[in-house]
Amino acid sequence: MAKKKMTVADFKNWKKEGKKFTFVTAYDYTTATIVDESDCNIILVGDSLGMIMLGYKGTESVTMEDMIHHIRPVVKGAPNTWIIGDMPFGSYQESDEQAVHNAVRLIKETNCDCVKLEGGVEMLSRIKAIAGAGINTMGHIGLTPQTASSLGGFKVQGGTPETAAKVIKDAIELEKAGCFSLVLECVPVSVGKAVAEAVSIPVLGIGAGPHVDCQVLVTQDLLGMYGDFKPKFVKHFAQVRKVMVDGLNAFHKESIEGTFPSEEYCFNKAVDIPKLY
Repeated sequence: MAKKKMTVADFKNWKKEGKKFTFVTAYDYTTATIVDESDCNIILVGDSLGMIMLGYKGTESVTMEDMIHHIRPVVKGAPNTWIIGDMPFGSYQESDEQAVHNAVRLIKETNCDCVKLEGGVEMLSRIKAIAGAGINTMGHIGLTPQTASSLGGFKVQGGTPETAAKVIKDAIELEKAGCFSLVLECVPVSVGKAVAEAVSIPVLGIGAGPHVDCQVLVTQDLLGMYGDFKPKFVKHFAQVRKVMVDGLNAFHKESIEGTFPSEEYCFNKAVDIPKLY
């Protein structure tokens, strides 16, 4: 039996009920179908596709066209899963008008369920404008990869009383601005707990400890597929990369030895071949 797709009301109700849920990433149709078949509730088509799918060193080079191209097949492959479309760097920083224009593009051209953008109180006008246009809007605070260099790199955020207070204030203000949920990335456990208690919208945590409402991981990370970098907060729940390499090596070996393709993998109908040579 197919799982039931979440609604905006579910986000708030599940928070109120203390019901936990999960969200992972997908960037293509096949992976989306696999997640849709799983119990996971949410897919983010994130600008992390820059590193995972396109081989970039960071997310800054990802374009709106990249995002639209990858979100469309994920929406098709996961009809029973809530789909988040990430707004890439440069698609909302210039003005409220630019932010609304590009958020509308993501929704209209992909049929994703919501958009996500990074930033705290400095992005309130953008969030108000997008949410005010009737678009489901998810915030993202703590470590914000698009501007990680200005935060000192990919480091834990909220590690002092002053910076912890800023993260909590960001969460409170994002809720007031119209976010129906928010991602909280790479903060101490105590800060994750404080943020989850400070707002009535669900907090979706990646590297934010056990007290948030939803746990988040990149699919390629949790399945052990992505070999370039492993953050501290990533647990490998499977070793799919090794299985894939072993399968490729077995194909190579049998092909070289001549044991593949065997008779069962061949079309064996007899044909009278004309003598043309």
